[in-house]
Amino acid sequence: MIIFTIIRTIITAIVAVLATTVGGLSAIIAGLFGVEDRAGGIFDHTPRVWSRVILWAAGIKTVVHNPERMAGTEPRVYLSNHLSWFDIPALAGALPRYKFVAKAELFKIPVFGPAIKAIGMVPMERQNRKAAFEAYKVAADKIRSGSSVVVFPEGTRGQSYAIRPFKKGPFVLAIAAGVPIVPVLLHGTYDVLPKGGWLVRSGQFDIHLLEPVPTAGLDYSAREELAEKVRSQIVEALASIYGIESEPTRSLAQPQMADSE
Repeated sequence: MIIFTIIRTIITAIVAVLATTVGGLSAIIAGLFGVEDRAGGIFDHTPRVWSRVILWAAGIKTVVHNPERMAGTEPRVYLSNHLSWFDIPALAGALPRYKFVAKAELFKIPVFGPAIKAIGMVPMERQNRKAAFEAYKVAADKIRSGSSVVVFPEGTRGQSYAIRPFKKGPFVLAIAAGVPIVPVLLHGTYDVLPKGGWLVRSGQFDIHLLEPVPTAGLDYSAREELAEKVRSQIVEALASIYGIESEPTRSLAQPQMADSE
């Protein structure tokens, strides 16, 4: 019933504000005092707890498929389809040590923005080619320091589950860092809160970690082939598991800024 959905939405919003305030201030204070960003430390722990509290309030169950593909200490680049605001807590609550590459506007939100900056998330100005590549250089440094990086190669949230064209920047990042790419198929977040929606519906998030794609030995010229290989994995998984088809890359108009993100 709609009344229960509205109540769920209000509860989720209140919990999100409280969790952001408490967790965000903790991260900001830790950053001001120069607390080390280490595995299992506050900058790892805070976003994971923040995510899980919000998912609990929203009545979300998260199922991770093939979790062994995120085991071990080697950093990875996780590349996921992007459907909903809930994609962030879904992944943040499930993945091991990581940093997100996120749109620069998020860093301007009071408390939340300074907190994710203190945690080490990487801001990106999506419409600025030079700034976008600078962001990927920062992300590469995060990988060299031992953190995995999460990127949404479609750039923005979609209006359906069909997979859209990928930007090439994330693949330049993975090649430069020489670490494996783990393609990620997210399903369920669009049903809970689609782009432009405001009512939160409880449900299940499925996070499918697909076969890792190695990048060692590749150079810049391989970025388009690598992007197509990763996208094809996600497209095929979406079709085989959920019966949802996506258009092939070659039939889709490429955005002017395709290589900038």
